[in-house]
Amino acid sequence: MKCENCSKKECSKKQKNDDTQSTSVDALRSDDGSEEKNEFDTLANAKILLSDCLACDSCMTLEEGARVFQQNQKEFFRILNLNKKCDTSKHKVLAVSICPQSLPYFAAKFNLSVNEAAKRLCGFLKSLGVHYVFDTTIAADFSILESQREFVQRYQRRNQEEHALPMFASACPGWIRYAERVLTNLVTSHICTAKSPQQIMGSLVKGYFARQQNLSPDKIFHVVVAPCYDKKLEALREDFYTALYNSPEVDCVLTSGEIVQIMEQKNVSMKDVTEVAVDSLFDDLKERDVVRHDGKRSDGYLEHIFKHAAKELFGMDVKEITYKALKNKDFQEVTLEKDGETVLRFAAAYGFRNIQNMVLKLKKGKFLYHFVEVLACPGGCLNGKGQAQTEDGKPDRALLAQMEEVYAAIPVRLPETNLHVQKMYQDWLEGMDSKKVQDTLHTTYSAVNQTTSSLDIKW
Repeated sequence: MKCENCSKKECSKKQKNDDTQSTSVDALRSDDGSEEKNEFDTLANAKILLSDCLACDSCMTLEEGARVFQQNQKEFFRILNLNKKCDTSKHKVLAVSICPQSLPYFAAKFNLSVNEAAKRLCGFLKSLGVHYVFDTTIAADFSILESQREFVQRYQRRNQEEHALPMFASACPGWIRYAERVLTNLVTSHICTAKSPQQIMGSLVKGYFARQQNLSPDKIFHVVVAPCYDKKLEALREDFYTALYNSPEVDCVLTSGEIVQIMEQKNVSMKDVTEVAVDSLFDDLKERDVVRHDGKRSDGYLEHIFKHAAKELFGMDVKEITYKALKNKDFQEVTLEKDGETVLRFAAAYGFRNIQNMVLKLKKGKFLYHFVEVLACPGGCLNGKGQAQTEDGKPDRALLAQMEEVYAAIPVRLPETNLHVQKMYQDWLEGMDSKKVQDTLHTTYSAVNQTTSSLDIKW
């Protein structure tokens, strides 16, 4: 689609045509000659393709574009090099959090088990100078639990509040950006207020972990490894920033593909890296085997919320969910029937074509769903544009199929069974219904700078 702002401002997103282009981080390199050469200099200037950024209005402002480009390998290595110097005032504790949808990419690409991939990726990052490597699954636990509770509350007040239902998932930043900039408050008022796993992980690292380590949040440099470029934009949101400490929850996002670029520049093979156990947020514990949530290609918000709502609202235990594909495999629905009546109707809408159809139905008053798991990428998070892409920017379907097999084989852990999460609700967040839970695990979404009517979008 084309944004009206593109005629006024330089577009930072490559148009979908045959003229593949790349943008180098050299564009942000200082010309004053003051930058010191170091062992990471070549790596820091590796080119980053933003050609598949899903920024949903098809362009970014110049300021946003500049800030996104600062989230690259160069910034990562700038911190690593500062840490090598003796000036302790500039020293940062470097923590990297890895999204569970990134691990199948490394496992499939390097022909490893997912547990081997996690440990070798941890080993590689620590060989560069990273202090802690975390798994973001615990952050997804919090996000899912808060989303479940919010859906039940919205359902219970559906007859009193016009915008209580439907509820839309909030974990995908491409979808959120599109909703806020294009779809207006007609849609944003329906978005779940629970933060995404990435940003909850930011709160855990800069809040809980910082306190445990007796560190000021601004002394931690927090990097997230994610499947897509839109996670960079998400990290820049003003509501995910702690003004008191002049510190964002997430300082830098690197895609899975960018990590592989670093390996290639270093001439390092994943198979040659020493395995190191992934760190835990709790004392000196280490993570055990990789686990995931329900859901074939994502964190499984639909499945978890559906089962929770069935139990809480209707006293029904749902063990298995049956998906019904509608117009295509990326638009599927799930229903719950009781006494011959459909009491819950959920949908999964992946990709912008399905999102557009969903929104048009909402505008026409023909929307039947209580909840929709919305993801900008066709195929879900595993198909994020920061991984599993061929050199010409197209999906690597063979690799993606392997990734789906790897992901499906990972054991599922219900967020309700995570004892660390339950303890943190009480000890750190002051109870499940506290103001601190709202401040730490939730945010708000609203229309901003509408650039074009959703009815004028060309697909």
